[in-house]
Amino acid sequence: MTTSNTTDQSTLASINPFDGSVVGDVTVTPGDQVPSVVNRARQAQPAWGALSLDQRRDVLKSLGKLIEDRADEFARLITQEMGKPIKEAQGEVAATVGRLAHELDAIVEALSPEKLDDGTTQSTIYYDPFGVCACITPWNFPLMMPHWLVLPALMAGNAVVLKPSEESPVVAQLYVDLLNQLLPKDVLQVVHGRDDQGKALVASDVDLICFTGSRETGKHIMAAASDGLKRVILELGSKDPLIVLEDADVQAAAQFAAANSFRNAGQVCVSTERVYIPKSIEKPFMDELLKASSQIKVGNGLDESNTLGPMVNATQRDHVLNQINHAIADGATVAFGHDGHHDNFVVPTVLTGITHDMDIARTETFGPVACVITFDNEEQAVTLANDTEFGLGAVVFGEPEHAQRVARRLSAGMIGINKSVGGACGAPWVGARQSGYGYHASRDGHRQFCQPRVVSFAL
Repeated sequence: MTTSNTTDQSTLASINPFDGSVVGDVTVTPGDQVPSVVNRARQAQPAWGALSLDQRRDVLKSLGKLIEDRADEFARLITQEMGKPIKEAQGEVAATVGRLAHELDAIVEALSPEKLDDGTTQSTIYYDPFGVCACITPWNFPLMMPHWLVLPALMAGNAVVLKPSEESPVVAQLYVDLLNQLLPKDVLQVVHGRDDQGKALVASDVDLICFTGSRETGKHIMAAASDGLKRVILELGSKDPLIVLEDADVQAAAQFAAANSFRNAGQVCVSTERVYIPKSIEKPFMDELLKASSQIKVGNGLDESNTLGPMVNATQRDHVLNQINHAIADGATVAFGHDGHHDNFVVPTVLTGITHDMDIARTETFGPVACVITFDNEEQAVTLANDTEFGLGAVVFGEPEHAQRVARRLSAGMIGINKSVGGACGAPWVGARQSGYGYHASRDGHRQFCQPRVVSFAL
């Protein structure tokens, strides 16, 4: 199924990847009007930035109730706009609401002034707003991703211009509309459109650019921002490995591999894209992986019995299928799936016989594909896992102390042991290598939305 989400030059339609129907539409922001949007943000920012952290928290704390009151609408729109199963969409909404109060308190604590005294000089470190922050967000978590960037930017006292993905503009617009019930005029504005609008926003008179998306786009943003030395926070793509050690719980490891490779049709920045298995346990692991894969039900995300929906669009579908077909042509074997792709659906696929000279082992797939690679010894597993330019997440399954020793040798920003990569409350969301530049969440992550300012006097 091939669809377009452009109805005319002034309107951007949101297309349901399941059936091609129109979910809704938004008004495109002409590229030449982006500078005036940013200028309005700059005019509105000083009064917002002059409020105390507690005052800004008091303004924003009602957002949770506003989202909760429309939780069903948000979840349904998420599924309709980008295809994920409704239960996952409901989980996205619940996570956004559930963490809000804690995040607000954590940001207040992180950005409160600090005093230092060495006996001769007393200094106060203030965390002041940059001014205007551009937030450019992806489609795979159309509520959570804008929220992760917009909330700390606003709490830091910045005005924000949000440019959401053209694939999921309706969810983003609803989020902005709810926030603007609370905020002063022009403190938060939205720019809708495609590449031209994103480029215009990056080129405009903003002070900070926060972007989540592909490595290639991140490189272009960094290059464009360099002329004005604009600050950037970039969360980029990855090629996350899973290493299964000989002392691992094989069933648990295989179930995790299936869940984390196929969740949201593999359209997650920390999806497992490479699975490394000792040759000694290859058969029992593969038996469990194929069993778990066979239990996945593909179909319309609004049907609660389905656990995997369509790819977001035909372009993403074609990218995934091309990678699979090239891998097969290069000698990979299909252990499960591959047959049955239709419309925007890519069925869960397990490939074996993968080697590191294949594109599918090196380039981000962002689709429901588990690539299984065997190894002879632990040293080889670590070398293979690190054989990438990416480094967002990684997972190790094994006896905990053993797995932790292996984890410390991996070049990723976040490493899960017998679990996903997400850290404890307060941990940063951080990538290494070409998967990130700067980071967010955590005390230090919140501070990246600020300009530290040190005021000192002699004692």
